[in-house]
Amino acid sequence: MADPSFDVVSKVDRQEVDNALNQAAKELSQRFDFRGTGTSIAWSGEEAITLESETEERLKAAVAVFKEKLVKRNISLKAFEVGEPAVSGKTYKVSGKILQGIASDKAKEISKAIRDEKFKGVQAQIQGDQLRVSGKKKDDLQAVIALLKGKDFGIALQFTNYR
Repeated sequence: MADPSFDVVSKVDRQEVDNALNQAAKELSQRFDFRGTGTSIAWSGEEAITLESETEERLKAAVAVFKEKLVKRNISLKAFEVGEPAVSGKTYKVSGKILQGIASDKAKEISKAIRDEKFKGVQAQIQGDQLRVSGKKKDDLQAVIALLKGKDFGIALQFTNYR
């Protein structure tokens, strides 16, 4: 029988992000403090989101509303990267990006953190945008999961395919 293993991934449920975006758009259209400010939020590509408003203050408030909706939908704020507001004519715009997958430098950092703990018989292999961790004992793998949850790598991590 093969050794027990699990995958470390950084994925976001696109439907949940879409629901959060729609809820934020609805709140921006209905809230009194956003009336008449031309504040809007929309997808601008596969993983990019654009927010615009007539004032920088309302734009920052709109970003806060969207982040609040993401949190309510159990999406880590580490998976949403937002830029700085920029003036475009009479409106302020800011674009944000939904981060998916583990970059190779982050994968190496996570792999190194696992190696540095010197778990007996535990290996981490980089497989594209995810990491496969396997070991002799399930207890060791659970200790690795606890270790990774305790450290901050700057990205949202999920643990899948635990077997």
